[in-house]
Amino acid sequence: MNYKYYALKLAVICVIAFVLQLIIPGFTELFLLDKTKYLEIWRFATAMFLHGGATHLLYNMFALILFGSIVEGVIGSRKFLILFFVTGIFANIISINFYSSSLGASGAIMGVIGALIIVRPMMTVWAFNMPMPMFVAGILWAAGDIIGAVGFLTGNPLNNTGNIAHLSGMGFGLIIGIFFRDWRLEKKQGRLEIPEHYARKWEDAYMR
Repeated sequence: MNYKYYALKLAVICVIAFVLQLIIPGFTELFLLDKTKYLEIWRFATAMFLHGGATHLLYNMFALILFGSIVEGVIGSRKFLILFFVTGIFANIISINFYSSSLGASGAIMGVIGALIIVRPMMTVWAFNMPMPMFVAGILWAAGDIIGAVGFLTGNPLNNTGNIAHLSGMGFGLIIGIFFRDWRLEKKQGRLEIPEHYARKWEDAYMR
């Protein structure tokens, strides 16, 4: 399989875009997605590479490199790139109906996680202070976003996290993962695990 490190390259692009946000006045507004810019369709894609701060960028890039590299290795670089953009764009299409603006790679990253739940459901991850299958961790992470989305919709937001974008991205990722998974019987392979300290750091920072 021709592995092209797209997860890492996308992360680099996000970092470069963030630097440009800091040094070029108006750069963020030029590519940000908001409700007044529906007809400027490129914003549904460009907003994915913008971030609201260094912490926002750090958490997203950590998750993108961690989970994106795994998915890219499983389904291939071309399919991974399709997955990233399709889930990210559709997450923006959904979320902009609820939020005044949208930026960040969160929807696409949750799309990657959704696909990983389908293509490697039994992969062991460390979540909520215990090892568990990927599909169980995905259910629990989605439950957290559902709670956050309900709070937002009822006027009692828990924080400023775009939970609806997360859920939208994961939902589309689950659907796309069905098409990318090899449903044929596979030869027994060694168990793939995400190191505990990486997964715990991501969960503590990104999912709360």
